[in-house]
Order: sequence, then structure tokens, then C-alpha cells
Amino acid sequence: METRRRAPAGRPRGFDTDEALERAMRVFWEQGYEGASLTDLTHAMGITRTSMYAAFGNKEELFRKALERYTEGPASYGARAVREPTAREVASAFLVGSVRATTRPGCPAGCLGVQGALAAGEPGRAARDTLAAWREEAVSGLRERFRRAVDEGDLPSDADPGLLARYLMTVANGIAVQAAGGATSDDLHLVADMALRSWPSA
Repeated sequence: METRRRAPAGRPRGFDTDEALERAMRVFWEQGYEGASLTDLTHAMGITRTSMYAAFGNKEELFRKALERYTEGPASYGARAVREPTAREVASAFLVGSVRATTRPGCPAGCLGVQGALAAGEPGRAARDTLAAWREEAVSGLRERFRRAVDEGDLPSDADPGLLARYLMTVANGIAVQAAGGATSDDLHLVADMALRSWPSA
């Protein structure tokens, strides 16, 4: 009995999994999937590789969990934007949110979802596919919202919801790349403003 008491069932964890995942997210955000080595990740997380595998799985699974955290945190502006009352306000909130998320003080510049695996080779194919699907899901959400706006008369009847969604995502992706290259928040807000000037009105 004494021995069983000293070796409790289950996996004891001497670290905060939320904090460790937050740190992993930042490493992937800053270095991309392939650029983030297991040494970089475990050092930032403050845990051993054994603990990382036990708590989060392999690197690919850790990346997926980090992307989920990113979606619910820095990139949550996307889900909020589609709840705006008009299509133009959706577009504005989406682009302004993109600027804020990619130029946030104290965070890596750019977007984890855009740069995370753009240059990944064969070992990073799964991460690249994950991010492509992640971006496509955002386009789909915008498309459905703009389709509703057409039905409600908020957008012209000849407006193309899919094209508008793709346009917004393309501008947002460009904002992320520019931010990673050092463009300022003020400069990128001007880009967002310019993109909205051509927004269709009913």
C-alpha cells in the first residue's frame, strides 16, 4: 500500500499546461513550424521533451493545439467580426482586427496562421495543410455572412459573397506579411482604410 501511495496513478504534471501552450504558440508564431525546434519549444515551455510528448503529443499535435489557442486569442477578431450588424462593419472589423493582431506590442509581428508554414518543406506539409484549411475556414465564414447580407439587402444583389470574402482575406494576409516585415500599425490602418473605399453598398 505504501508503495502505491508513493506512485500515484495518472500522469503528474509539475507545470501549468495553459502557460506552456501559450509559450509554444509564441515560438511557432515567431519562428514558424519548421523554424521552431523541439529544443526551442521545450526551453520556452520550461519542460522536458518527455513532458511535452505526454501533455501535448508530438510537434505536429502541439502545433495544432497552439493554432487553436491562437484562434481563440489573438485571432479571435475574425469570429467577432462576422457578428457585426452590417457587411461593411464586418469588413472593417476584420481588417482592423488583423492590423491589431499582427502589430500588437509584446507579441511577434505578423500572423501565425499566415506565416507559420508558408515556406515549410516536406516535414512541414501537415502543418502547411492545417494552416491552408484554417485560412479557408475563415473565408467560408465571411462568405456565409456576406451571402446573408445579400439576402437581407445589406449588399447589392449582384455582389459576389465568395469574391468579397476572398478579397478581405487576401488583404488581411497581405497586412500580416507587411507587419512581419516591419510595417507600422498606422501604415497598415491606412491600407485597411483604402481597401474599404471600394466596398460595395446597397
